[in-house]
Amino acid sequence: MGVWRPSRFSAAIAASHQGLRPELLDHLKDLQPEDIVSSPYSIPAYEVSETIGGHDALVAFRKRLAGMGIKLMLDFVPNHMALDNRWLPEHPEFFVTVSRHEQCHDPSSCFEYTRGKYLAHGKDPYFPPWSDTLQINYANPATHEMMIHNLSHISDLCDGVRCDVAMLILKDVFNTTWENLAGKMTEEFWPKAIQAIRKKHPEFLFLAESYWNREWELQQMGFDFTYDKPFYDYLGASPVNVPKLKGHLLADWEYQKKLCRFIENHDEVRASERFGPNHAVAALVMLTSPGMNLLHQGQLLGLKKKIPVQLIRHSKEPSHRALLHLYLQLFEFHREAVFQEGRTEWLELNTNGQSLCFGYCRTIPGVYAFILANFSATGIDTHFSHPALVGLDLLTITAFSTRFPEHPHERQLDDSTVSIRLAPHEGVLLIAKPG
Repeated sequence: MGVWRPSRFSAAIAASHQGLRPELLDHLKDLQPEDIVSSPYSIPAYEVSETIGGHDALVAFRKRLAGMGIKLMLDFVPNHMALDNRWLPEHPEFFVTVSRHEQCHDPSSCFEYTRGKYLAHGKDPYFPPWSDTLQINYANPATHEMMIHNLSHISDLCDGVRCDVAMLILKDVFNTTWENLAGKMTEEFWPKAIQAIRKKHPEFLFLAESYWNREWELQQMGFDFTYDKPFYDYLGASPVNVPKLKGHLLADWEYQKKLCRFIENHDEVRASERFGPNHAVAALVMLTSPGMNLLHQGQLLGLKKKIPVQLIRHSKEPSHRALLHLYLQLFEFHREAVFQEGRTEWLELNTNGQSLCFGYCRTIPGVYAFILANFSATGIDTHFSHPALVGLDLLTITAFSTRFPEHPHERQLDDSTVSIRLAPHEGVLLIAKPG
């Protein structure tokens, strides 16, 4: 995020935006003009910013990452561009036009790019327009080619792209929002764009930031992974929505394995703020669920202050080193095949009516991983049964607690039944390998 050349218009708007300023001041009490930069989602051109060293520095960085077995994913913003983008002077037809009459009706919705001529700001139909952007016109077939050209250029620099608000340019969404101004979008963009890049780079990855239950549709169009906002909403509900989470985690495997789970990102409040004392157990659930995982800067340290994307400096706050060590241990578990390939089954816990405690099992042949999660502020005595536990010795079962480095409380194994006490806000992982 933020790798592309910054927009001067966006930086100027951010510095003077009355609605944004309170958020900036909340984060930095000693806010200075030089702290405010352009939004990374107001892109004038897909050229690597000189502030991070330019094109050659990014190429060298990617090479270093590859040497460590790490792939590089960059941002692609398909819905809108900066007001000062490189294509506007010669190709205003790439953007949605607004008439003088419409401009008078809603001046805040558009930008006067030349005297008496207006273009619409980019927007999500459920929110006000992004005033530092222009809406790309997908009713124009030439626009599709221009954006595929941009994607092709980006694909030479990285191993994958996170496609910002990818559902906004689905044909039916675009037409519902813009057909009255732009005309009709007649062909889907994503299938042909993804196919074009895969011809060039067969292993290239596509991640869609997606909402409104459009995940499956985008997966069918070729996306390798799609954001899983329902998972975040169910897990972060107060109280945790166990019935909805259960149904979600038991959905079809082909759908599950392409979901990108997260408990924090740049748009949401920090995980330590959203989940509070349940941060660790939420991390356990995220990292033991099927699919891809998204982790945000500062999440592993338990930072609580959300940073506006227009700030280049952030305020200091204490870090949570114990949480970092917990995450590092969870990453080690996450590498195991059972968490990459294992199917999910729900555990029937006997919790004496405690609805904030749940469990599930991930399985591959010969390996069973049992995840128990207590989202309540009280300790819970619980037990569950599973046929894979028959004949096992408790000492042969790997046990891990989110109270790490402490071990789980006393537990017992009687035939196929495990009895255990979960501390408040504790998650426990038990890995059994029968035979």
